[in-house]
Amino acid sequence: MSGTILNNEKLSKYNWFGLGGPAKIFFKPKSISDIKKFLEKDNNMNKKIHILGAGSNTLFRDNGFEGIIIKLGNEFAYTKMLNDGNIEVGAATLDKKVADFAMENSLEGLEFLSCIPGTIGGAIAMNSGCYGHNISESVVSIEALTFKGELKSFNSDKVKFFYRGSDFGEDLIILSVKLKGNRQKKEKIKEKQVKLLDQKRKSQPSKIKTCGSTFKNPDNKKAWELIKLSGCSGLNIGGAQISEQHSNFFLNNGKAKSSDIEMLIEEVKNKVFLKTGVKLELEIKIIGKK
Repeated sequence: MSGTILNNEKLSKYNWFGLGGPAKIFFKPKSISDIKKFLEKDNNMNKKIHILGAGSNTLFRDNGFEGIIIKLGNEFAYTKMLNDGNIEVGAATLDKKVADFAMENSLEGLEFLSCIPGTIGGAIAMNSGCYGHNISESVVSIEALTFKGELKSFNSDKVKFFYRGSDFGEDLIILSVKLKGNRQKKEKIKEKQVKLLDQKRKSQPSKIKTCGSTFKNPDNKKAWELIKLSGCSGLNIGGAQISEQHSNFFLNNGKAKSSDIEMLIEEVKNKVFLKTGVKLELEIKIIGKK
């Protein structure tokens, strides 16, 4: 097996908040064969497994994770054009790279991915989207590996996608995905992509320790508006605070603990419910033991 196995690896190095305790086992495979051999080991059976992408929507708790973190290596980050005009993308490929690759190959419809800070594997698992687009609209098929080491292929019509989620299951490792687009002039695609990036730059904070949108948008409402309406703008607990630029972005000001972020999340949920009657649901994932 050529993959890397690390014990008690600090998870703060692998997420955008820069927070979290150690993972008992941290595995970075280089091939599908690596993953299969790793999963076949008796001492890995019945342990909790979490698949980590770019860590752009994950809060690891201060006490770390008692199970196994699997982070696909660079060998799973690739893009290639297929003869049928679709794109095959490795699960560890950054969303922005997919958008750029599609543009270079004159395929329209994936520009929104340039605004999503994650990997394609994560995008599929949570049906990522923005500005009126979701990744599910572009999926042709998905290749995955079960925790039992079985390779599986799913056509898009066999997966139920919904807002920021899917019925894909927690016991699958997404390996690659085929995406479709429409033929268009490269200049027009670039124009759309630049426009979306400019929109993002004006409305969202950047170059800070945040994991993007903290809460999902409730039906016909915007989470940031509900947070602002409930008097939570600029609220802070310890080193955790709400962005002045975007109320649904929670920040680590450099001195936060994971528990600060989690307490701020609970405070906001309570305030929003008391003010509006709306129960906010998390978009970010909180992983580990309290």
